[in-house]
Amino acid sequence: MIIGVLKEIKAEENRVAMTPAGVEMLHRAGHTILVEKGAGRGSGFPDEAYAQAGAQITAKAAAIYKKAEMVMHVKEPLPQEYGLIRSGQIVFTYLHLAANETLTRALIDAGSVNIAYETIKKTDGTLPLLTPMSEVAGRMAIQQAAKYLEMAQGGRGVLLGGVPGVDPATVVIIGGGVVGTHAARMACGLGAKVYLLDNNLQRLRHLAEVMPANCFLLMSSPAVLRDLIQKADAVIGAVLIPGAKAPRLVTREMLKTMKPGSVLVDVAIDQGGCFETSRPTTHADPVYVVDGIVHYTVANMPGAVAKTSTWALTNATLPYALEIADKGWHRAMQESAEMRSGANVVLGKVTHPAVAEAFGMTYSPLEQVL
Repeated sequence: MIIGVLKEIKAEENRVAMTPAGVEMLHRAGHTILVEKGAGRGSGFPDEAYAQAGAQITAKAAAIYKKAEMVMHVKEPLPQEYGLIRSGQIVFTYLHLAANETLTRALIDAGSVNIAYETIKKTDGTLPLLTPMSEVAGRMAIQQAAKYLEMAQGGRGVLLGGVPGVDPATVVIIGGGVVGTHAARMACGLGAKVYLLDNNLQRLRHLAEVMPANCFLLMSSPAVLRDLIQKADAVIGAVLIPGAKAPRLVTREMLKTMKPGSVLVDVAIDQGGCFETSRPTTHADPVYVVDGIVHYTVANMPGAVAKTSTWALTNATLPYALEIADKGWHRAMQESAEMRSGANVVLGKVTHPAVAEAFGMTYSPLEQVL
């Protein structure tokens, strides 16, 4: 198969879909790899490293879209790429379609085979291609919360871990999945008082056995959230419904009850955000203030630590890219429930129920398309 690795064009996105080591593995398996010139520069991988791994360095994205049977990105295609996507071409990347109707309709019109990293699911319910970036984002969320609590950044002037004789900050984390647990571990490690909320009692029981003593686990509900948000110095939104738009759990009215200079970090912003006042920002302009509350809502947080993120992402995506390349998408999906769960829009049909529901579109079970 001819596989294209594209340069990211989203603002301040320095990750790349595949390391040179990953390209070498694909090349050794007999596949042709086209890497867009400069694609790995932001992650510290020069074109020469890709060429030595067996890739063909290609100057323009349009040439890759024209030749490649599968294209790989980190982030979703942007409007300037919509017209380049060919019918039957495999697009393998993070898509987050439930938060982007324009892209969804563009992919339907293109007739491409669109496989989303974030919805590939194992039989145990885990999300193997979302997990590494969730681990990065969870840890980063606490770093950003700590920074924007500083008065110079518009915050309350509170040190996350406090000092002897002074209370630490109170951190509320909504969602006990991968993002939430990594955020909680970071915040607990810094000495904060952490409340971790989830609506799955079995998950809370598990976390009770493994989390530090300064992490307090609570069943999530509107009443609990309304109470805790008044005490919070920082709130981390870490809610995920795979493939679906994030629920808006923190309302504008709740915001008015928070302490001025508190910080909201919305890690769910890729799926639309879980705070009513959230809107996507960039690394160049990451925060804004609503009702005295600092909002950090960068839609590609792991892009700020591109080297770590690219290695972690390739470790996870490479086996799936090899499976698609070796078997073709049709056979790969017939043989693997994991691969089928990644299908979002296939040959003009919406094949993920949460995406169809988000926009009132017709849902077509993948079995009908296959």
